[in-house]
Amino acid sequence: FMNGEPGAAGRPTKMPVALVDLLAAHQLKESILLALWQRDRTGEGSHVHVSLMASAVASLANQASGYLCAGVVPQRMGSEHPSICPYGTAFDDREGQPLILAVGADSQFRTLCEVLGCAGLADDERFATNVARVAHRAELTALLAERIGARRRPELLEELRRRKVPAGAVADMATVFESPQAEALVLRGEGGEAMGLRQVAWRVGAEGAAV
Repeated sequence: FMNGEPGAAGRPTKMPVALVDLLAAHQLKESILLALWQRDRTGEGSHVHVSLMASAVASLANQASGYLCAGVVPQRMGSEHPSICPYGTAFDDREGQPLILAVGADSQFRTLCEVLGCAGLADDERFATNVARVAHRAELTALLAERIGARRRPELLEELRRRKVPAGAVADMATVFESPQAEALVLRGEGGEAMGLRQVAWRVGAEGAAV
């Protein structure tokens, strides 16, 4: 229900990957490791059960907490965060290249405003705190969109990175696999052709060598 664009016209949207299947696989992996650890300690075996439903519900995180603790039923908000702003909204630069902000602290918001040349917004009572920004989300989004729309994404993201404001470019699949981190996960044949993707992303060892 939560995934999709806001408003009456926004229909529920399925995720483009089988994320719950992947989450269930991680739950299964962890439970198997614990069962093996218990066998080593006690000599007893275990029956492991993991369901897609339980894995999905266990992963609802802050959305579930908002409902269970405050009775708030989450609504579709696109990529926006229900209780942090600006966090998750996609903005376009002057060339139409999208980027995402993940501003989770008032100090980060103040720095963002300085970078965008609108430092006064950080002192505006509508935006001075996160609670106020969430309450005036639409107004703030419009103001930020205007400022970001006058900049080029590469230079803006570099300045935000340097000033420690969390932000990132929205990348298509081709761009993702141009990065060394993604390329390292590609399984290739003897001739160098791509054959698939490694599903294990962690690394171990003193030098971080993949195993």
